Amino acid sequence: MLCIAIYSILKIYALSSIDLSIKLPIIKIMQHRNPIPTIDIIIEISGGIILIKRKNPPFGWAIPGGFIDYGESAEQAAKREAKEETGLDIEDLKQFHTYSAPDRDPRHHTISVVFNARANGIPKPDDDAADIGIFTKDNLPEQIAFDHSKILEDYFNKKY
Repeated sequence: MLCIAIYSILKIYALSSIDLSIKLPIIKIMQHRNPIPTIDIIIEISGGIILIKRKNPPFGWAIPGGFIDYGESAEQAAKREAKEETGLDIEDLKQFHTYSAPDRDPRHHTISVVFNARANGIPKPDDDAADIGIFTKDNLPEQIAFDHSKILEDYFNKKY
């Protein structure tokens, strides 16, 4: 649209008898690189929390979560991602904390709104989850993706 407007202005100048040696204003087009909004959900169930083993890079165990779709709230995304990755409906959804370190995701800069929630039932891996497990502070897996070790440390130590 902007290119068409500039082309039209230049065409008018070219077809008219206006002196083209006058200086036209310089138009700066700014492109912003913003962090990508995501959510993670610490799902409490059967005395532990659910972690998924990722099918896709970065590999490892992770808190269920994902990207917020356009037109979707963070809360809606949390409910959708929980259902997609664990097969469970969550309840008592509460915001825990927001994590935004630029290096928290090796793929790109993300900002994650992390929630706590509860669920009942038997979790089943789905979507981009290769496996699923219920863990406590004392039996967390060694390979944890993203900054989820930090998030889990904050959660188990009741930092927020």
